[in-house]
This record gives sequence, C-alpha cells and structure tokens, in this order.
Amino acid sequence: MQTSLAETIKETPEGKEADRILRACVHCGFCNATCPTYQLLGDELDGPRGRIYLIKSLLEGQTPGRATQVHLDRCLTCRSCETTCPSGVEYGRLADIGRQEVERLVKRPFLERLFRLGLRRILPYPRRVNVLLQMARLIQPLLPTSLSRMRARQLVNKSWPVTRHARKMLVLTGCVQPALAPNINTAAARVLDYLGITLRPAEGCCGAISHHLAATDEALSFARRNIDAWWPAIEQGAEAIVITASGCGAMVKDYGYLLRRDAQYAARAARVSAIARDISEVLAAEDLARLKSLLRSPPRIAFHSPCTLQHGQRLAGLTESLLQRLGFHLTKVENSHLCCGSAGTYSLLQRSLSRRLLLDKIEALEKDGPALIATANIGCYQFLQEEAHVPVRHWIELLDD
Repeated sequence: MQTSLAETIKETPEGKEADRILRACVHCGFCNATCPTYQLLGDELDGPRGRIYLIKSLLEGQTPGRATQVHLDRCLTCRSCETTCPSGVEYGRLADIGRQEVERLVKRPFLERLFRLGLRRILPYPRRVNVLLQMARLIQPLLPTSLSRMRARQLVNKSWPVTRHARKMLVLTGCVQPALAPNINTAAARVLDYLGITLRPAEGCCGAISHHLAATDEALSFARRNIDAWWPAIEQGAEAIVITASGCGAMVKDYGYLLRRDAQYAARAARVSAIARDISEVLAAEDLARLKSLLRSPPRIAFHSPCTLQHGQRLAGLTESLLQRLGFHLTKVENSHLCCGSAGTYSLLQRSLSRRLLLDKIEALEKDGPALIATANIGCYQFLQEEAHVPVRHWIELLDD
C-alpha cells in the first residue's frame, strides 16, 4: 500500500510505525472473511481492510468525522484479522494509533463521553466495582441492561493456600475479576500449590481498559505502577507473572512494546513482558501426571477460546490440548475463531452488535451438548453467562474442583 502521511505526523514515532504497518497491507481482503463485524454488517468500512483505509486517510491529512469514529468503535480489536493476514499486518497496533488520533480530533456526544469516563473511573478499581455491584442489587430496575446483568456468581471464596515452596510466581489479581469471580485466581493458586509452586497475589489493573478507550497515558500509568509493585518480587526470583484473564495477559505481554521509548521503564517493562505467562503456559510446562490421576470422569465441555488468547497472545489450541491431556472431552465448536462479543468494554458500549455475536457464540458452543462451557477470560466468562443454558466456568476452576 502506497502512503503519503501528513507532515504533522509523518516523522513522529507513531507516524513511522503506522506507515510501516500500512505499507505491509496488500488489499487482499482475507481479513474480512474472519472479521466478526464484517460478517454481521457486510459493510467494507466495518471490516479490517476498510478501517485500514479510514486510518490511512486520517493520517494522510483528511479530517475525520463522526462516521470514522463509529466505524473504528465498532471494531472489537479481536485481532482475528491478524491471524488470517498472509502479509503479517499488525492491525491492532494500527487501530490503536488511529483511535488515539480520532479521539483527539473528533468530539464525542456528551453522554457518550460521560459513560466512557465512568468506565475508566470505575472498572479498573475492584473496590469501586464492588460498590457498583452492591448498588446494582438495590437499583437494578433503573440500570441499563448492560450494567444490571453484571453480578458476581461466586459469593463464597475458597481459601488461598498457605505455602512455602521454593518455586514462586506472582499472579495478577486484576480489577473486575476479584469482584465478579474471586475463585478463579484462588483456583490457580491451589492447583499450582499441588504442583509445588507458591503463587502470590499481585494486585492491580493491567491498564487494558484505559488503553482500548484511547486513554493511552492513563494506561501507561497503570503499567508503570504495576512494574514498580512487581519488581522487588522479580528481583527475589519470582519465575513468572501468571495471568488467569487472557485479556490482561495480552496487555502485560505488551508492556515492553508500549514502554519501549521510556528510558526509566523500558528495560524493566521488557523483562516483565518476557516472564508474563497465561496460566495455560505455566501448566503446559509442568508434569501433570499426578494431577491427572486425581481427575475422575471429567465433564464433557465446550471450550471458548478468547480472542486475546488465540489471536492476541497467539496461544490457539494450547488450553484445549492441555485439557485433553488431562482427560477432558472437548466438544466441537464451529467458528471457534470468532469473538463472543465481550471484548473488554465492547459489550457495554456496542450492546446491539455484541448481543448478536453472543447469541451466535452460545449456539455454536451448546450445539454439541456440553455439560458446561469453559473459557479463559473474565470478560467472556461474565458475558457468556448472560445467555448460556449450561454453567460457565474458567477452566482452571475445573482442575481445582
């Protein structure tokens, strides 16, 4: 793709990166074949290729309007297009650059700005999320459907193991997950304890919510805060930063890239990204024979692989193979590469599209008659429960059980 970026951005780091990404695109359109929003809407501008053209026009100096903003907002950032692209176009990075520019140039309607600000001021903070959930129980009829459906399914916490194994790892507790599903990280700690690894909680929001709402500086502040908090444990020999929410995992693995130009944090950020591990990566490297011997008649399950796991972290098939090694029977799931519609705050901001994707996903997951649905990300976990007719669990909980 030939480019002629505007002088105002051409020589900036963002401009140079965008130019490199744009030039890799060969207009083939394979990306549209696996884009959830293009499949639903059939509009070229609601597929990756069309959005790439919109961003290219923006960076070449064309003044963006509300329509450009809406088409970029409709993108789930599922990055399925990246998995499909034969040219290796880094669409996710280009979309981040484009959204940031559009956010700067196009003013949103007041209520939209207020809602997005509210998401950034509440969701990254577990205590505030807890307050929201408590309020929701009292004023549920007055809340938008998107918020009234958010409720914790696990009200009784299991106990965190008290261990002193020689091997130690940290686990990112996250922001929404402790309020909505507190037993997920506990289950990870209990399973790793059985394998001889001490898992220590590391509180904090990864910054993904701010990042995908184009609040870049705010996202980087979360990243720096986490690096400062985790660094002493890393220096003391923590093997890995374990992450049970694949959305957070994709973000933390990007810290090195996002802070590459920060002289104070670049080296430490790169180290953090290098040792960040999805819980499936940790277990896949361990001897699971003893764990497998404990499993009795594992249930027949449908596994939903989150976009951030299979496309963002490029770990497609890892969790599935791990579960099969342990004796679980996985049902066939059609179009498993497609997003469930959760996509971070997408299910709150693009309710109509996300619901259509959710219903399609539930149909595909339940078609082969599973006893339950397992997944690997808190957003998917919560969203799937809205329409699922069988229980939804994080897969690490099944091992803890």
